[in-house]
Amino acid sequence: MKWTSQFFVATGLLIAVGMMPGRAAAADPTCQPDQLATKYPSLVGKTIKVGTDPETPPYTMRDPDNFEHLIGFDTELAETAFKCIGAPIEFKVGSWSGQLPAVANGQTDIMWDTLYYTPERAQQMDFVIYFTAATGGLVAKGNPKKITSLDLDAVCGIRAAAALGSVEEKTFHDISDKCTAAGKDPIEIFVAPDLTAGYRAIMNDRADLYLINFGAASQMIAQNPDALEMGFKIETGIKVGVGVNKDEKELAKAIADAMMAMRADGSEKAVYDKYNIDYSLALPIEILEE
Repeated sequence: MKWTSQFFVATGLLIAVGMMPGRAAAADPTCQPDQLATKYPSLVGKTIKVGTDPETPPYTMRDPDNFEHLIGFDTELAETAFKCIGAPIEFKVGSWSGQLPAVANGQTDIMWDTLYYTPERAQQMDFVIYFTAATGGLVAKGNPKKITSLDLDAVCGIRAAAALGSVEEKTFHDISDKCTAAGKDPIEIFVAPDLTAGYRAIMNDRADLYLINFGAASQMIAQNPDALEMGFKIETGIKVGVGVNKDEKELAKAIADAMMAMRADGSEKAVYDKYNIDYSLALPIEILEE
């Protein structure tokens, strides 16, 4: 289903536009890692610090065969992009909510981990947009509360989980206010400190609904088919991007250029296919500064 609420509308200042997926340009961009000094001189001699949360499957996660090695959709996009740029990277792992202030404060250079664009976040960092999000309503197997939408009749009075600092958390608070205004019971909101805490809340019967990125929800259902299912899907239209420190304009341009080159040579699509992410969700590459 499609839910076009005001909570999921985002606009911003367009700085650069890339190719649509599957559409060839007159002169396709290419990866030129040997030309780093010429194209992006401020990156020479620098190791880019990439903030990410290793508990956000399928976007970033620990390799089960090597705990110190990160794998995942966003992790591999980042690795491929910086090989294209010709600059080394170092992943800085931590809780998802802590990655946003780390970029804003300059502790990391970028955050690359299913980061939703909002105008408020764009006051703290620039965004390189590449993807659009869908949201899943994760419920216990059998959907005991029969939650199939975010309509007031479906969610007022339920126990709902959302990740700390997420768009979904704000959405639940806004809907709960509407429940109260309509004379209905408010939503009891459980704020999960990380993604796995939200899943556990559903499986341990501490929450009735977990609103989360659709890809992450699908991944968890695949791993726990006897415990979880999808109550509904929302096509949000929310843009997803790489968060870049506002002092690193050349870095943002380098990432955008690399993503366009990856789109042209097919390496971007290969990562989508590897992690079963629908390639139709890819957006034109653009830099948003506000």
